Amino acid sequence: MSAMRRAIHSCCLFLSVTIVVLQAPALADSVPFWGAKASVPIDTPITQLKKGEFLWMAEAVTTGPVVMVVSITEQRAYVYRNGVLIGATTVSTGRPGHQTPTGVFTVLQKQKEHRSTIYDGAPMPYMERLTWGGVALHAGGLPGYPESHGCIHLPTEFAQRLFDISPNGMTVVIGTDATAPERVAHPGYLAPVKFVGGQPIEPQPFAPTEEERWQPELSPSGPVSIVLSQGSRRVVVYRNGIEIGRARLTVVGDAPLVNHALVLTEGPSTVPDPYVPDPTKFSWLRIGVPGHMGEQGTQVDPNAVARLKLPADFIARLNGLLTPGATLLVTNEALYPQTTGPMVQVVDADPPAKRQPVHPGG
Repeated sequence: MSAMRRAIHSCCLFLSVTIVVLQAPALADSVPFWGAKASVPIDTPITQLKKGEFLWMAEAVTTGPVVMVVSITEQRAYVYRNGVLIGATTVSTGRPGHQTPTGVFTVLQKQKEHRSTIYDGAPMPYMERLTWGGVALHAGGLPGYPESHGCIHLPTEFAQRLFDISPNGMTVVIGTDATAPERVAHPGYLAPVKFVGGQPIEPQPFAPTEEERWQPELSPSGPVSIVLSQGSRRVVVYRNGIEIGRARLTVVGDAPLVNHALVLTEGPSTVPDPYVPDPTKFSWLRIGVPGHMGEQGTQVDPNAVARLKLPADFIARLNGLLTPGATLLVTNEALYPQTTGPMVQVVDADPPAKRQPVHPGG
């Protein structure tokens, strides 16, 4: 090769590399950002989420199994950890002719940066595959109605946060009014399905004279989470994703409780608090959650504590198993609808034999 040809060849290589480098940012920029960039405050009723909005309070419960429930009826999805709601979002599911299947699925595969091999390389960031036939969770368009090709579109920020905490094998239940019990089609603050298997949970109502229920043997170990609901007048205790107790709650006065998340920590309580194992050694501290970030590390309001009335036996039993790291979510919302319906259809999530997996299509 002559000196001139070598120079021309080197110049062409340089230009090729330069073009690739210059095009890389453009490719990254070609991926849209869908939905809100930040969570709504914890006080926002889930039913009032507007298209593209989401609630995320994963700081309230950081350990325990994770499960997701998608309501096609509501065009919303709910994420639970250790039995307690940590996230809710608006979604867009399959349009007519490309319906999102209902049933129980598990996350089969995760890919942070993914493009559809079916629909002209459409971007599908934070993809979590649910079927080998092309259905997945991922960030996507959110027009406020079913518009996808069968996938479940999420706000980009929500999809990223979910991707970060969701394990491979996470249970995802998809339901509608026609295919699922009311609690699955319209979930609330407690997980309406079992973390393993995704089957609906239908709690037995209290008997007229029953004030509490305590069954710690159902889950002998694991992280503890508590939900206190003024709307349902209940306190419910979960351990390792399984309910182990509940009690009737009385809140003195008509003023709504302020939604908060708290964690039990070592260190004496500076306010009178019967709801800790030993107030000389432990205290409930507030967690910074959307709408209340400035309260991080502060102790409970003694006036609010004084308004709560729970069965003494239940408190004694609960305090006997609490250890630092236990979490408490306080809400004035109801926990869940109290109706029933048909069972959820189960969909096989195993890969089909003797054929290559189909990439999710959007």
